[in-house]
Amino acid sequence: MSQDVLTTETSRRQLQQIITGLSDGVILLDLDQAIVWANDAALAMHGIERIGDLGANAKEYARRFALRYRNNHPVPVASYPISRVARGETFSDVLVELTPIDDEERTWVHKVRSLVVTDSHGEPESLVLIMDDVTEWASAEQRFEKTFAANPAPAVICRLSDLRYIKVNPGFLEMTGYARDQVIGSSTYELDVLDQAQNKDLAKQRLREGATIPQMQAELRVADGASKQVIVAGQPLELNDEPCMLFSFVDVEPRRKAEVALRQSEERFAKAFGLTPVPILVCSASDQVVMDVNEAFLETLAYPREEVQGRTIAEIDFIYDKGARTKLFSALEKTGRLDRVDVRVRKKDTQLMDCAVSADTVNIQDSACYLLVLMDITERKRTELELVTAIEEVMKDASWFSRTLIEKLANVKHVNSPQLPSVSFTDLTARERDVLELICEGLADKEIAARLKLAPNTVRNHVATVYSKLDVHSRSEAIVWARERGLFSSAWRQKGQR
Repeated sequence: MSQDVLTTETSRRQLQQIITGLSDGVILLDLDQAIVWANDAALAMHGIERIGDLGANAKEYARRFALRYRNNHPVPVASYPISRVARGETFSDVLVELTPIDDEERTWVHKVRSLVVTDSHGEPESLVLIMDDVTEWASAEQRFEKTFAANPAPAVICRLSDLRYIKVNPGFLEMTGYARDQVIGSSTYELDVLDQAQNKDLAKQRLREGATIPQMQAELRVADGASKQVIVAGQPLELNDEPCMLFSFVDVEPRRKAEVALRQSEERFAKAFGLTPVPILVCSASDQVVMDVNEAFLETLAYPREEVQGRTIAEIDFIYDKGARTKLFSALEKTGRLDRVDVRVRKKDTQLMDCAVSADTVNIQDSACYLLVLMDITERKRTELELVTAIEEVMKDASWFSRTLIEKLANVKHVNSPQLPSVSFTDLTARERDVLELICEGLADKEIAARLKLAPNTVRNHVATVYSKLDVHSRSEAIVWARERGLFSSAWRQKGQR
């Protein structure tokens, strides 16, 4: 054996002894591309125990293991790291995913580099493939990628070495309207997310230092040339062993628009509330404390504002009937709104006024409140009472009225008689029913006596009994009672109800 061969074999054994215990995987190839040796770490990174399972050479290796790039594209056989090193190429930091052909459930991620070992004359002697198992790192990076993309908060990542954006998530693209290629590769000078920051100098200093940038308000320029109000913050991190800065954002533009709309709505409400000539009161729903009243309320009820605002409805005591007040707020609590409920109101000078109260539930500063509108109907009530009194007087002797006119007058009188007596038509005797029917026809007592062939006194007694049973006090009230129940109409007669 020549001295050169001996020296070569000795060097190789020494090299093998040195690299056997390394954590990096190492595969040695001869110049003829044959795989001649691999350390235990390299075998483990391929999920095998014997060197023969790697294949005899680079071609057999490619038939036993499938390689993909990190973008999931297959690696052509000619571009396999073992094929490249077999051709004598030198390279570094090639990332590939490796999967055994016969076990597709197992996958490793390798960072691979090559080394050409030369002899004393500088001629290639051995080809070396060195690999590092970065599966855990790649898995963590993949989880980060998925989390970053799925995060609803808009975010971008810039590399601190050149201040260029290297990642952007869909939230940022949606918020700004930029396309991905408009962001990736551009610098913070071209797309300056800190340009209009509230504390721009501090933010820029922290960016240069690679330190945390605290939350601050900013105005971010978007794709259409407009700007959006945002909250921006920066968090340093390492990505692919490079220092980076993660910028995250909160889009406060919808909130700002909502606040503007709310402020405008409140201004409109305040103007309408103050200028409305009808008394209006707002109180809390929980304890009925008056939060505000308009000028019309103060003028109409003659109260100074300090005696109303901040006090409860019960303390002010402007609703004359305490029972009516209790019923009013109980109904509000149950239904949330009321429409034209008649309530008697007492002014500060103790003068009484009739009001139709309408109320609704409103939300003010996230608290449920009641808005009460008081319509003064005192004059209308007085007019109705005068009309009813006049009708009562006229209908004491209704013999000279037509039946149609009597019905119309009775209906007018009904305006002031909302409650129905509980008595039934069947509570009357047959004779009392006859008398009531003739009363509804507009006949006087003498005419009823003649029609029924009864003595006038007997008719008067029957009329008094009918009034008593029906809880009415006049002919007009008796007519209203019958009309409300549809008695003595043509349809009623057709059914034979007597």
